[in-house]
Amino acid sequence: MPSDTIRDAIDRVHAAYAALGELGEEIEDEWSYVTDLTEAWRTRLDEVAADRGGEALAAEATTAVDRAIDEIGRIEDPHRAIDWLSTFPQVVLLALGELP
Repeated sequence: MPSDTIRDAIDRVHAAYAALGELGEEIEDEWSYVTDLTEAWRTRLDEVAADRGGEALAAEATTAVDRAIDEIGRIEDPHRAIDWLSTFPQVVLLALGELP
């Protein structure tokens, strides 16, 4: 079985993060904040993918990323989603061995 790469992980992160951002956008007063924040973190994640995308991930890093994805997938409250729009990418970056 081929190992997971940083690009593979970031692709999964982007999909989960998009859903989180959509949930946060339900708070109309926060729409601008949510879109600006999600764009900034997507850009940071894309930088990592461009620099290190082909690197294989250790099983532990893959597990950490997937657990973070699972955690945000359980969020149903738009206000809580907004709270996690900054937290989630930082957790992922740390799991990938990057500074937020």
